[in-house]
Amino acid sequence: MGMMTKTQYVREIRTNEYEALGRLMVDVYSNLAGFPGPDEQPGYYDMLRSIGCFSERDGARVLVAISADDELVGGIVYFGDMAQYGSGGIATTVKNASGIRLLGVSARARGMGAGKALARACIQLAKDKGHSHVVLHTTQPMQVAWSLYEKLGFERSKDLDFAQEGLPVFGFRLWLGEK
Repeated sequence: MGMMTKTQYVREIRTNEYEALGRLMVDVYSNLAGFPGPDEQPGYYDMLRSIGCFSERDGARVLVAISADDELVGGIVYFGDMAQYGSGGIATTVKNASGIRLLGVSARARGMGAGKALARACIQLAKDKGHSHVVLHTTQPMQVAWSLYEKLGFERSKDLDFAQEGLPVFGFRLWLGEK
């Protein structure tokens, strides 16, 4: 088995990568043990498949992680305007915050720092905007992401919790600078 190379860099998605990232996302999420499959939440998977379209929303950006051998190995969506965030619960009304959604890293690139690099790039965009905090959601099956967010300093924020067609979804916040 060839050694996977570390993440080389994070950049904005290109139009010709929409489809590849969509496939990667569907693959990642449908293989999470305990996470609803495409047959259970078809609308959610349609959204994953068309993840590139988020870059057309106001203040939103889709970022991709590129490996040292020039392969697209992950993606994330950054929201500079929470009104565009599109989740359940109160998150879309949160002021002075950026949002992160849909972090996904291909199975063969795990542990290479792609997830961390993508999340950090979003945190930097939030700082550049002068926002006071970053909001995100995760679920119980997403243990890898959950622990990554905690390592980056995100704290559970129960006021942001909601249920997505019966699946409990848990809110997190990262405070930037002084609380």
